[in-house]
Amino acid sequence: MERAHTVRRPAAFRGSALVTGASSGIGAAVARRLAAEGGWHMVLNGRDATRLERVAAQASAVAFAADLTGPHSDRDLCDFVLDRVGRPDLLVACAGVGWAGDFTAMPRSAIDELVSVDLLATLHVVRRLAPHMAEAGSGRIVLIGSVAGSVGVRGEAVYSAVKAALGVFADALRYELRSTGVGVSHVIPGVVDTPFFTRRGVPYLRSSPRPVAPERVADAVWRSVRRGRDEVFVPAWLCLPARVRGLSPGLYRSLAARYG
Repeated sequence: MERAHTVRRPAAFRGSALVTGASSGIGAAVARRLAAEGGWHMVLNGRDATRLERVAAQASAVAFAADLTGPHSDRDLCDFVLDRVGRPDLLVACAGVGWAGDFTAMPRSAIDELVSVDLLATLHVVRRLAPHMAEAGSGRIVLIGSVAGSVGVRGEAVYSAVKAALGVFADALRYELRSTGVGVSHVIPGVVDTPFFTRRGVPYLRSSPRPVAPERVADAVWRSVRRGRDEVFVPAWLCLPARVRGLSPGLYRSLAARYG
C-alpha cells in the first residue's frame, strides 16, 4: 500500500545521497539499488568498516565508517557528506538493531543501545541535513520503519516503541517540510531476510509471514523516491493489520492475543 502526496520533486531524481546502516541488510541493498540506477554520488555509513568498504566498492560509493551513537558522530558524518558529495538530494536512514525477549528481562544497556541506534541517531542526522535540502528546495528523506511500529510485536516491546516513534516523526517532519520541496517517505517492511535476527540473539522461527529479501525493500525505497510516496508497506498486504488496528483496536488486540 502506497500513499502519495503533493510535494514537488525533480523529474529526474539523481544527485548525491547518504545511506546509513549500509554495511549489510537493507542498507546495503539500497546502496546497490541506487548504484544500479546510475547517476548517484553516494556516501555510505555503517559500524562495520570491513563490510562497509566491501559494499562501497560494489556501489562505487565512498565509505564513512562510524557508530552514530558516539559523541559528535552525526556532525562528523554530515560534514563529510557535504565535503565529499555536496548537499544531499537523498537521505536513506537504515541503521538499526534489535532485541527480542520479555521487556522485564531486557538489560538497561540493550534498551539504551536500541533507542540510540534506531531512533536518536536518525533524528540527529536528519536534523543536520534537512536544512540543507530545504535551502535548495528539493530532496527526499526516507526512513526505514517496521510493521512492529504499526501494530506492536510480542517480545519486541522497545523495538516496537522506537519504530512507532520513527513513524510519527516521519508524519510530523513531512508537515514541517511540505512547503520546502523536501519529501519524507516512511518505508515499512515486515520480516526481512537479513542478519538482523542473528545479531539480536533470537532467530525468526515463525512459519508466517515469510521473510522477504532485502532487495525487495530496496525496490520499495526506490519507488518512494521516484514516485514521491509518503508511506510504503513491504509486502503491501501488511497495511491490512495496521488498518484493522487503527479502525478497531479492540478487535485487533483480541486477534493478536489469540494468534500472536
